[in-house]
Amino acid sequence: MSRLTKVEVEHIAQLARLHLTDEEKERYREQLSDILAHVAKLQELDTADVVPMSAVVAERSPLRPDEPGETLSKVALLENAPQAEDAQFRVPVVLDHSEETDEQPD
Repeated sequence: MSRLTKVEVEHIAQLARLHLTDEEKERYREQLSDILAHVAKLQELDTADVVPMSAVVAERSPLRPDEPGETLSKVALLENAPQAEDAQFRVPVVLDHSEETDEQPD
């Protein structure tokens, strides 16, 4: 398999919304190329006689009993928050509704 080009790495970075320096692009070009070469080598293996697996761990995972315990107070919880306002967690805006119109959907 051929090595990835800088243009291909830039395209991947754009899809992932990553802003990379030229040094990072070169490092990731090498690393991604090595990963893809390893995957290509794995695809050469004959797996016809290998039984498919649904999980790599035992069928049952040990679980601890679900027992209620002491809860933290609101003050204690907010002490762990990066930002708090009016006794609530303050989080970054996820959806910006400022561009919405008054039109109702059909």
